[in-house]
Amino acid sequence: MTWAPDQTRATNMPGMPAMAQAYARWVNAQGGIDGHELRVLTCNEQNTPAGAAGCARRAVHEGAVAVVGSYSQNGRAFMAPLEAAGIPYIGGYGITEDEFTSPLSYPVNGGVASLVAGHGMQLAESCRKVSLVRPDTLAGDQLTKLLDSGLKRASKRGAVDIPAVEDATEYTAQAARAKERAGSDGGCVAAVLGERTQTFFDSFRRLPGSSGGAQAADEGSGGGEDANGSKGSKAARGVRISSVLGSVGQPLIDRTGGARSPFEGAYVTGWYPEADDKSWAPMRKVIQEQAFADNRVDPTDAGVQTTWIAYTVFRQVVESLHTDKITAARLSEALDRGARVDTGGLTPPLRWMYEDLLGASDFPRIVNRQVTFQVVRKGRLVAQKPGFVDVGATVGAAG
Repeated sequence: MTWAPDQTRATNMPGMPAMAQAYARWVNAQGGIDGHELRVLTCNEQNTPAGAAGCARRAVHEGAVAVVGSYSQNGRAFMAPLEAAGIPYIGGYGITEDEFTSPLSYPVNGGVASLVAGHGMQLAESCRKVSLVRPDTLAGDQLTKLLDSGLKRASKRGAVDIPAVEDATEYTAQAARAKERAGSDGGCVAAVLGERTQTFFDSFRRLPGSSGGAQAADEGSGGGEDANGSKGSKAARGVRISSVLGSVGQPLIDRTGGARSPFEGAYVTGWYPEADDKSWAPMRKVIQEQAFADNRVDPTDAGVQTTWIAYTVFRQVVESLHTDKITAARLSEALDRGARVDTGGLTPPLRWMYEDLLGASDFPRIVNRQVTFQVVRKGRLVAQKPGFVDVGATVGAAG
């Protein structure tokens, strides 16, 4: 089963179940997985605890052998039914604490924790002061600590913490405070509000003197160029905007004007290589063949990408079993005994044995400690620096 919220007032991820269905059509057209037909069930999680629990109970009732590549903010609601039935949760989006604590969860990325801790490291290279606008929730409270852990690794002061209502229709007051506290001389305003991040930056760009992101010298790319590749200087630096993948991504940049988007010049921390990286070619080929007319399946969307990686894990583990009957117990046993997965460069090789786990108190199940530093240039998310950045020590210090 693959689940995600759709048509709700908060974050929606319709591309994840759609990608799962496209993957099933593709793999079954090739003869299945090690001779097994792949049948994918999908469920609208509805962004509610009741919806998440309902999807999990349906997975149990219908005999799903795994929940793969899914999104939910309601970890406690869905994880208990899965644990009771012994169903592994493979490659969740990484939004809840339960995904990094449950022994039946096998995450493929470092979750929001690694993004925000890494974002602190990214901003520390180029920002004198940082304002963080984040949800006024228990989960949002932890974001400040994570961002600060990244900033402080570079001996920078902690961010100004600005909590905001998660589903507000405008954020003028928070935007004004964030801009003022960041300062106009090399300051950065980071917003991590999920789908409401666009709403926040709409409010931000309406403030007097705010025009978006491409004002600062892009020191992190090495060489004093701004986000558009033009030479800049510290004296000319203004307020820079930033966020993490999932709150800002290529689909949002495209919807808001591409190169004319208010996100032009913004710093973004991601889990995976930039969307134009050649490592994504197999996924793009599957989308082209099986979901070309389905506008829910955007290859630049982090949810779609996570689902692709999660099904890559599922497929390789099933193939390693060489058995006529696939069960949830056999899958989790194979994962616990050291099944190793190669994702073709989209992540480091993945394995979930004890020695592979990060072991941070709040995030013990993290095995992928890598993030990527990106920046919006000419309307495209591109690498700010090549390769991956290891944030394990930073997350560990915060957790």
